[in-house]
Amino acid sequence: MDRAQKASSIEELKGIFADSGVVVVTQYSGLTFVEMAELRNRLRKEGAVLKVFKNRLAQKALADGAGEKAEALFKGPVALAYGPDPVTAAKIAAQYAKENDKLKLIGAIMGNDVLNESGVKALATLPSLDELRGKLIGLIQAPATRIAGVLQAPAGQLARVFNAYATKDAA
Repeated sequence: MDRAQKASSIEELKGIFADSGVVVVTQYSGLTFVEMAELRNRLRKEGAVLKVFKNRLAQKALADGAGEKAEALFKGPVALAYGPDPVTAAKIAAQYAKENDKLKLIGAIMGNDVLNESGVKALATLPSLDELRGKLIGLIQAPATRIAGVLQAPAGQLARVFNAYATKDAA
């Protein structure tokens, strides 16, 4: 890898660290090609990505941000799982790590903060952005639905009373 490629890789990594909600650092030692492809496909379906970079390049890209705090994450063969949603990459990586012992969660970088393995697992238990949006819309719609039900109840009761009188007089 020549200097130009290294410089472009560092710039790409800087962009990843800046634009991603979270970057999960995993050790993939012992995973087969098929297992890595399966993990990549799971991440891709949710809009996240898994890439392998040289540790030294990642450390240089982090020199401005998390820097020394994140240096300990980059030991051995590591892969970075990242996406725009802060929860998706962590959730999928944690789930795959449960299923396959060869994948180990090392930590994560979230802005200038560094999370350890337990922090990544805690992040993975949070609901995704789409789930939160759905819950919020449900909460907003619930009062309107209840008001409509309350307003319709007296009219329905009145209609049943009229119907009861009509059937009583007809009989």
